[in-house]
Amino acid sequence: MSPRVPLWLRMLGFVALYLALSAFAINFNGPSRIAMYWPASGLAFAVVVVAGWRWALLVAAALVLKSLWFEPVPPAFLAFSIAGNVGGLLVGGGLARRETTLRPGSVRYAIRMMACGMLMSAISGAVGGYGLWVNGLADQLPTAQLLWALGDFLGIASVAPALMIGAVRWQRGQLRSSQPQLAGERSLWNIALVASYLLMAWGMGASGDFALGLTTLPLAAMVWSAVRFTPMRTSVSAMITVALIAMLAAYGLAGFPRPDGTLETAVLLGYLCLLAILPQALALSVDEHRALTRRLQRRASTDPLSRLPNRGAFEAQARAAMGDPSQTSLALAYLDLDNLKLVNDTASHRAGDALIVAIAEALRLQLHADDSLGHLGGDEFVVLMRNASATAARERALGLLRAVERARCRYGGEELGTTASVGLVPFQPGRVDFAELLSQADAACFAAKELGGDRVRVAGVGSNALSDPVSGMRWTVRIRDALRNDGFLLYAQSIVPLQPDPEPGARFELLLRMRDEHGGPPHTPDTFIAAAERFRLALRIDREVVRMALAQLDAQPEAAARVALCTINLSAGALLDEAFVDHVAERLHSSRFPASRLCFEITETSAMRDPARAQRAIDELRGLGCRFALDDFGTGFCSYGHLRALDVDFIKIDGSFVQDMARSPLSAEVVGSITRIAHLLDKKTIAEHTESNEVRATLAALGVDYAQGYAIDHPQPLKGYLASLVREPVMT
Repeated sequence: MSPRVPLWLRMLGFVALYLALSAFAINFNGPSRIAMYWPASGLAFAVVVVAGWRWALLVAAALVLKSLWFEPVPPAFLAFSIAGNVGGLLVGGGLARRETTLRPGSVRYAIRMMACGMLMSAISGAVGGYGLWVNGLADQLPTAQLLWALGDFLGIASVAPALMIGAVRWQRGQLRSSQPQLAGERSLWNIALVASYLLMAWGMGASGDFALGLTTLPLAAMVWSAVRFTPMRTSVSAMITVALIAMLAAYGLAGFPRPDGTLETAVLLGYLCLLAILPQALALSVDEHRALTRRLQRRASTDPLSRLPNRGAFEAQARAAMGDPSQTSLALAYLDLDNLKLVNDTASHRAGDALIVAIAEALRLQLHADDSLGHLGGDEFVVLMRNASATAARERALGLLRAVERARCRYGGEELGTTASVGLVPFQPGRVDFAELLSQADAACFAAKELGGDRVRVAGVGSNALSDPVSGMRWTVRIRDALRNDGFLLYAQSIVPLQPDPEPGARFELLLRMRDEHGGPPHTPDTFIAAAERFRLALRIDREVVRMALAQLDAQPEAAARVALCTINLSAGALLDEAFVDHVAERLHSSRFPASRLCFEITETSAMRDPARAQRAIDELRGLGCRFALDDFGTGFCSYGHLRALDVDFIKIDGSFVQDMARSPLSAEVVGSITRIAHLLDKKTIAEHTESNEVRATLAALGVDYAQGYAIDHPQPLKGYLASLVREPVMT
């Protein structure tokens, strides 16, 4: 019952309705003046189950009022009537109310309620029938008890389900139909139900021999309702049907014979109980199956943690939007949380899950009304923006970033939060494929994360960009194929001394290339290395480069003897993978090339992701005899403190400063400053992108130790480069 209605008014309404149903039922008296149909028991049972046992006490007041107003009975019998009705209600209704393990509306719950209703009817019939017999109102005790119990149970079976289902829907605010798509069919069903009543009455009037058989007409309508509509509609139709047939039977109307004997009355009441129960049981079974199907569909299409559409469900939404001709401009935003692993490792995975839930809610609140949000799993979210130009999409993506930054959750007394990286792809519907689109957004997101995170990176996606075979996931296939089939090539570019060097020999950096599958020029790393890092293939490439380099040096021992330093670039993953050191140790053990002439280049940014683990890897490789160079110094975190923290032998000055030296005195000062600090720390410097003799002379004047670039030589295949070391003197 609604909590907005005062309690006294609800109690008064219950008593009034009980009296009204009692007045209706006393017209259906059968043998021994026992009402064949007592709907008031169904009302009382439903109210006690929904609202509590105290409401059972109002039944006593209602029975007293009934006796005073319209059906006087001996006081002694009234006491038995009150004891039977209230006692049965307290026992049966109380047991039903205690059932908390079953879901209301389920078949098992309905069976439990019917069992409690039968218990209530049995107690009421036993006590009330005994009262009739004791007071001389019934000739036979078993007959009085049986008919009383059947009349009570018929009222419970036909009335209580509709009232209980209605109460649950009222409490949930679901009074309106949950099947708007069936509005036309519901109207047709209403007509069919009324027609079944009319045909039943007409058929009974024509021939009373088929009276019970003709009740199958409304039964068919109720079965239709059970299969197609909600249990509420079926319960209401069952209540109306039972009341109508009971009235026709009690009055002998429409050719329906009035039951005068105990057996006839018992058979009729048993049949009406089945007529009420079976359609409702079918309706509940069908509804339970529908609910299970919906739950399975939600589970299959919803992420269990964030309650957002998962990848499959989001892809279906996105494909539908991409095929909608009314959409003019769309954008896909791929969000990756920046530091969720840190939260999981330091605060626990439960804390990370709580943060994901908080961020999911923050993103949901930030969305525009027509946008779609999905959770791909872990720390990855995706948003489809509708009616969003490139400029508007970027502004909305920045809003998503701010929403993530503001999202907070408390766990273990601490407030947790993080930032995100966003890859954004504006596109026109009908011109792109979803898989390629997601791949582009993912790659752009990875690029944003590589730049430090907490930013939006827009992928340049035009009508032809997504059809380029060298994008996204296709690169991973080609990289894997190259790893299996020797598809990588090693090139070498010289590193020459600018100052007197007591250590003779050639120095060079190994540069990676990938064979072109169509026989064209080899691909440079800038075209495939981002995909390799994003899909965790960079470490396999690092291992392959070490293997190839040592194999080619061993194949040309005379040239290898002239090599003073061979540098190899490492990805960030190599510094964090303990097995990589074992791989290098194994290769060096089987190679004749001295480990002291092998130098690994690491970037400042990758080393600072986890300085402790990076230094541990450096120490272990140093233990094998290898040396290290800090590549691209001056970009990334750009902290001179890292020079002291990281044990490296060489510092490679970022080429952007070297290239600008001729135009920018500031760049020259930066190069000079890096060189002086490096020398104070007993480290050598290498200037990248030395592209003119003028720059080379300036570098020498600033004290830079080595230079590398087009002013010295261009990259060439390692095999030819090593062969040239035997034929020609080492460049200086």
